[in-house]
Amino acid sequence: MTALLVQLDLEPLGPHFGALVHGLKLATATDDEIVALRAALVDRKVLFLRDQRLDDDAQVLLGRRIGELTAAHPVVGGVDEDHPEVYALDSTDNGFADVWHTDVTFMKRPPLGSILRPVVLPPTGGDTNWADTQLAYDSLSEPVRRLADQLTAVHDGTREFGYYLAQRGGNVWEGKPVSRLDPVEHPVVRVHPETGRRGIFVNPGFTSHIVGMSDVESRAILDLLYAHLTKPEHLVRHRWRPGDVALWDNRSTAHYANRDYGSAKRVMHRITLRGDIPHGPQDQPSLLG
Repeated sequence: MTALLVQLDLEPLGPHFGALVHGLKLATATDDEIVALRAALVDRKVLFLRDQRLDDDAQVLLGRRIGELTAAHPVVGGVDEDHPEVYALDSTDNGFADVWHTDVTFMKRPPLGSILRPVVLPPTGGDTNWADTQLAYDSLSEPVRRLADQLTAVHDGTREFGYYLAQRGGNVWEGKPVSRLDPVEHPVVRVHPETGRRGIFVNPGFTSHIVGMSDVESRAILDLLYAHLTKPEHLVRHRWRPGDVALWDNRSTAHYANRDYGSAKRVMHRITLRGDIPHGPQDQPSLLG
């Protein structure tokens, strides 16, 4: 592996998960700093930067420097015609994200990562929490890890976005119009294509059931994994303030936005980076990546 030319000033938020990045201005970052940021994202899984000056144009430009951008969302269009990549999570339009989820796992190729910034913040509340799916996997008992390694789960976006799709129509995703949300299968344990580490890859937001099991068996195993994934020692929590930017690796995290601000307004703008098809421990190593 090539040594990084730039060492970022990272303040770890836990032994292996999360970090504040100090002294880096995203709008003027050099190419070497972006390379270092990308490496830190894989290593720390979620990064936070304070006092940034990004608008939608700058957010999109930043995303393009890190990777290939997706459309805003498979179902929901961009914030405006000039920014088809920007997804607005607006609390006045049901944009809450108050269930544990990993972004867009109901598609065959979920995003690699996400970049989020606040546009309107409530006076109090509205924090976001992230879970380290790899740390959660590592801390499972060995028999449960063995079982999870063999399983496949179905992910379905219909519950969350089916009504929206029926009422307003879909977006274009991976170059194809989305007219319906067909369930997809992903491994319950995902092998990270860059590090080879394993992580729990199911989430309450989009995972409907485990393939080949009864409803009772599937629910019991998923509930066990969800409870374990969201243990406090697997989490970091971010209290937003204007000028913040968060970046996270969707291949190794899940997240949850607190809906604790009453009728106050909360608007966040998100972009996502094009990802790869998830592979599990049962896949041949040559298929990973």
